[in-house]
Amino acid sequence: MAKTALRLTALAAKRISAKGWYPDGNGLYLQVSPAITKSWVYRYKMNGTERRQGLGAYPDTTLEEARTLARASRKLKASGVDPLEHKRAEIERQRLEAANARTFKDCAEEYIKAKRAGWTNAKHQSQWINTLTTYAFPTIGDLPVQAIDGALVLKVLEPIWETKTETATRVRQRIEKVLDWATVRKYRQGDNPAVWRGRLDTQLSAPEKVRKVKHHPALPHADIPELFDWLKTKDTLAAKTLAFTILTAARNGESRHATRLELDLSAATWTIPEERMKAGREHTVPLSSQALAVLEQAEVFASDERIFPGMAKGKYISETAMRKLLAEFREGLTVHGFRSSFRDWCAEQTTYPRELAEAALAHSNKDKVEAAYQRSTMQAKRAVLMQHWADYCTSGKREKGQVVDIHARAGK
Repeated sequence: MAKTALRLTALAAKRISAKGWYPDGNGLYLQVSPAITKSWVYRYKMNGTERRQGLGAYPDTTLEEARTLARASRKLKASGVDPLEHKRAEIERQRLEAANARTFKDCAEEYIKAKRAGWTNAKHQSQWINTLTTYAFPTIGDLPVQAIDGALVLKVLEPIWETKTETATRVRQRIEKVLDWATVRKYRQGDNPAVWRGRLDTQLSAPEKVRKVKHHPALPHADIPELFDWLKTKDTLAAKTLAFTILTAARNGESRHATRLELDLSAATWTIPEERMKAGREHTVPLSSQALAVLEQAEVFASDERIFPGMAKGKYISETAMRKLLAEFREGLTVHGFRSSFRDWCAEQTTYPRELAEAALAHSNKDKVEAAYQRSTMQAKRAVLMQHWADYCTSGKREKGQVVDIHARAGK
């Protein structure tokens, strides 16, 4: 309960030693806590609601200083301004002024540093740095992050939107993420000008309308048995890695970094952890008898847990090693292209349903309910599919026009 004294003195304020509210008049109080710490508070009503504005701790803030601060707050209230909201706005203004020293480049570098541990490979980090350094920093890198607006984002993107659409799309996404990060850190305020929907989509053509799709050069599936006949003559680690990659329809980064801990030889499965999957979801691959044989042959090259080690200690075999090997067989091919070869073979040479082939490739299904169902029911069917694929790859002849019924192969 407030004390009855109408006016405080410096001496009285010093001597007070009981908890409570001690008025000085005109809304100024000395608040004393149960721990007998003291602070100045201006109490007032705004739109019928009581408000309390802290004016500083006693004795750091003297009685006369508290009266001066309370007088300023009363003037604000008299003009219709809430003193408490005014103080908060002033603190935010000062903070933003200080934040103006934070440039977009500063924020981008801090964002990359914060996220680096979660990125599964160094290539992703270098792509972030390189694209922003090349395309964003020359225009907005040295500007305060608060100053980045839609016009500046467009100035970065428009010169490359139609000629380097895929790169431009990634630059936009990265600018958006940096600005979101800066907003959460309170280095900027307002909407994100790099957002696509409702903002940049009104200014730029949709990426899919201007992007020239670049497919990875793939070997026609009819030529794959010939490739495997050729691989039999190459007793090298690169040949084993390439054969395993093709037989499992995996991405080369997934297969090259395979470890013994990911294998369950009794179940004939290889489980790729989520951090190495493009979709960020664990993926279990049924291993054909041919894939198991390749793993056995690769044992002579294996080093500790790594199945396909590189030349340098602690490294895995490089993509370059497989690419050079492929070039010996036929120029212009890519390792990733064999996923297309597998997909085309499924569509053109078998009656396996589309969703089964997509599941084998670990492609994301936008329907979450359907995706969960597929993961729980398709493993046995995928094992049949991958064995059929391996039989085809190692058949030594082309299966032109031959169509295989999944139900027949599954023994149904």
